[in-house]
Amino acid sequence: MQDKVRLDKWLWAARFFKTRSCAAKAIEAGHVHHQGQRAKCATAPKVGDMLKIQAPHGVFEVQVVLLASQRSSAEVARTLYQETPESVVRRERDLFAQKMQPHFDHPDIKGRPTKKWRRQLNQAVGFIEE
Repeated sequence: MQDKVRLDKWLWAARFFKTRSCAAKAIEAGHVHHQGQRAKCATAPKVGDMLKIQAPHGVFEVQVVLLASQRSSAEVARTLYQETPESVVRRERDLFAQKMQPHFDHPDIKGRPTKKWRRQLNQAVGFIEE
């Protein structure tokens, strides 16, 4: 492992983002906080630093355990950080809430509804066409 590494590179190596450019965009958008402050791409995290990361697959609060600038297997990536217990509970709660949300997808329809499907929807809702 290394002594110094850029934050965007570390996030990519830890597999929070698919590409380094996605990690850099997330940092620029303010989705990554380093030690409670909004981070920059060139920030060099140190062992023991706390990061809050809003990734597409959840919000993580992690402590940096190891530094790496090269991406490797998922097992190795999980050793680079330690997630806080509160973060784990919050992510599980959010995932459960997301699964409990009602889905209004029709299994046969993809994309925009057809004219026939729209009429059936309007009839079911009680919408009257003029």
